[in-house]
Amino acid sequence: MTAVPATASSIPKGRAGLPQALRSEWTKFWSVRSTVWSLAVTIVAVLAICVLATTVATHGPHSHVEDPARRSLTGFFLAQFAIGVLGVLVMSAEYGTGSIRSTLAAMPRRPVVLAAKVIVFGLVALVVSEALAFGAFFLGQTLLPVAVGRATLGQPGVARAVIGSGIYLALLGLFALGLGSIIRHTAGAIAAYAGFLLVLPIVVSALPSSIPHAINRYLPQNIGLTVITTRDVNNFFSSPIFGPWAGLAILAGYVVFLLVVGGWLMVHRDA
Repeated sequence: MTAVPATASSIPKGRAGLPQALRSEWTKFWSVRSTVWSLAVTIVAVLAICVLATTVATHGPHSHVEDPARRSLTGFFLAQFAIGVLGVLVMSAEYGTGSIRSTLAAMPRRPVVLAAKVIVFGLVALVVSEALAFGAFFLGQTLLPVAVGRATLGQPGVARAVIGSGIYLALLGLFALGLGSIIRHTAGAIAAYAGFLLVLPIVVSALPSSIPHAINRYLPQNIGLTVITTRDVNNFFSSPIFGPWAGLAILAGYVVFLLVVGGWLMVHRDA
């Protein structure tokens, strides 16, 4: 009788698929220090700005806060840079270190690798962002005195602003991941992400008035302002603007486009 090698029975049958890729990406995501630091900066940014904004309202010259919910969520405009850096690093860090070759050797189907990264990072970003949104909202309303004005989740637009702000931050993280999958260079992808958020609105505002009038509603920053505002958003804009959910749908469209392009390039380029 021929002896069967002991290792033969330990070889897994079939090929690795999305579940295996998800476990791999989950392990990699939490095994690097950039994840913890980026999430920590995101949390500190949201809560610190919330405390600062509500404290200023408490001791300022005004006796009434026009939009208490929006004031509590102001920190999301700083946190979007921290979550964006993390989104870029989820993809670009492996290209920078060359470890992407090991990843693709273990999982040759590149779209599956990208899908696993999107699912793992997207779920973490969404859970953290929503927890931060509710945490910042309740913290801010606790710090605001009743005389200045407080908001409750039952008031019109407040629950939508809190939930929407978490979705907005998570989508921006995926937006950055999409840029990272296209550019594959950390500094370049972060610069492009910052350019979309900061430089593009400045460039658009410098163009003839008819152009900003048509484009402003599509800019991510303006979409975010619409989402966290519970009062009449037209007070902040001189041009038409999309509603909160329509704006988030457009931002999701940007994310899908970038990920599709990034996935196509990932398949057709060398590691």
